[in-house]
Amino acid sequence: MVATGIYYALILALAGYGLGWAIHPWAGAPFYVLALFCLWFFRDPERRIPAGPVAVSPADGKVVSIRQQPDQTRVSIFLNVFDVHVNRTPIAGKIVDVTYRKGKFLVASHEEASLENEMNTITVEGAAGHVRFSQIAGLIARRIVCYKKPGDYVTAGERIGLIKFGSRVDVWFGPEWRIEVAEGQRVAGGSSILARRK
Repeated sequence: MVATGIYYALILALAGYGLGWAIHPWAGAPFYVLALFCLWFFRDPERRIPAGPVAVSPADGKVVSIRQQPDQTRVSIFLNVFDVHVNRTPIAGKIVDVTYRKGKFLVASHEEASLENEMNTITVEGAAGHVRFSQIAGLIARRIVCYKKPGDYVTAGERIGLIKFGSRVDVWFGPEWRIEVAEGQRVAGGSSILARRK
């Protein structure tokens, strides 16, 4: 993830240098600012992963909705451009399914984004049960990256990819899980507990 930030930053810095050399020294300033933003945006801090029969947040952000259904509960997290955009797996286990679906690029904080936007859905089967979660693109985020495939084994809080520049993550829990967060709460990927095994 850091390498991606350096790549974008170098391109922007070179563009700024070119404009500064061709037009005016100050012409490249906006590109230097964008280069610094890219370095900061693609940061990837280490996180302390909680132990026990818990499911951790797959992303930094704000819990924008919790939807109870007869056989499952959906927790939706909105990531703004200032959040860390590295995504992590909620539980340890085996990835049994990865499904990519094309879609729209609606504002990710809105409810319809869960149904209509481009997304990548991952299902993990673990000792504590199974969890399904989706990386969802947004109005600005047009690039979903996932490094895992079916058959891969992951640990809780392990990095699985990222969504570039603002997005949403939905997590579905079965009845064996008790939700530990509330709407409006801020969570940190890999370290905040979303749910606990009953």
